[in-house]
Amino acid sequence: MADYQNKVVNPADELRPVYIENGSVMMIDQNLLPMELKILEITDWRMMVKAISEMWVRGAPAIGISAAAGVYLAARKHISDNRDDFRREMETAFEALGKSRPTAINLFWALKRMRNIFATALEKDSYFKINGSSEPELVASLRKETERIADEDLKMCMAMGDFGASLLVDGDGVLTHCNAGGLATGGYGTALGVIRSAHRQGKRIHVFVDETRPRLQGARLTAWELDRESIPFTLIADNQAAYFMKKGMIQKAVTGADRICANGDTANKIGTYSVAVLCKEHGIPFYVAAPFSTFDLNLESGDSVPIEQRSADEMKEIYPSCDFYSRIKTANPAFDITPAKYIKAFFTEGGIIYPPFESGIKDLIGKRHGVGTGAAEGLRA
Repeated sequence: MADYQNKVVNPADELRPVYIENGSVMMIDQNLLPMELKILEITDWRMMVKAISEMWVRGAPAIGISAAAGVYLAARKHISDNRDDFRREMETAFEALGKSRPTAINLFWALKRMRNIFATALEKDSYFKINGSSEPELVASLRKETERIADEDLKMCMAMGDFGASLLVDGDGVLTHCNAGGLATGGYGTALGVIRSAHRQGKRIHVFVDETRPRLQGARLTAWELDRESIPFTLIADNQAAYFMKKGMIQKAVTGADRICANGDTANKIGTYSVAVLCKEHGIPFYVAAPFSTFDLNLESGDSVPIEQRSADEMKEIYPSCDFYSRIKTANPAFDITPAKYIKAFFTEGGIIYPPFESGIKDLIGKRHGVGTGAAEGLRA
């Protein structure tokens, strides 16, 4: 298994959607891209809840980092309060951050790491002491854990990018859906990290970017990232993918994920399921790139994944404002489930998982959680 933790990276070299600088939490407002690159300072945990729920930041790993940063902000602001008031405020922050978006498992994974530090702190009065002008030990610990989560994710993305790139070859047309790049992670990207690694290795690939209705994360964000790095790409409408597949212009497809179940069923941006079905019909391998933190071994299948239902207004934004569109009914599920049978392999920071997924996932991911079976089927590390 690759030791991604020892991978040497320079975070300053990569696009980072949320980061801590001089104690302040900074964030790219992704709703403004590609028209404007604006860096916001997130000043308290309530503002972070708004940032996550209104998609100033999005992408499962980036949401997890942002939630962790929200806990840090809550502690920094309220630690000087009465001890009981401080605990109540922190519990309120944990609960609100946990409800900000329901589908991406990384959010809950990051909050669990932050809660473990907080729970330990409650047992040690020294965590709350302030020496001179320095941070209380608890605040410093939460800040460091947030930075650690972000740095680990960057290393994970670069490692899985290298694994995934090993299956891309010169001349490949690669389809991707939504945005799973540096903007969606701690930097570098999952699916886009695979593409980025292949490009940096000198492989001549061409990316087909689904626009990704209704919020256009492909057209606004993935296209912006690819253009920024001079990776050749073509922007297409979501309903054009089959046309280019039939023409023989797409040889591989790779997406990110927001939650992967124990059997390999995968929740990702709405429209991913359609892409996977089209790939199956045209004999094109469909890959998913995601870190260990995206796997949820507590869910046996995609039937149990909570699917976020977003505002109907998002569906109507591109239409002219008129009475007709204001009164018609729309539906706006933000994610769908791709059954494991449509997925060729998972790219992770620890290796590539091939079918049968139940044993492969349990072997590689389960070991991280102490539930490994020892079965080596489906794994190449």
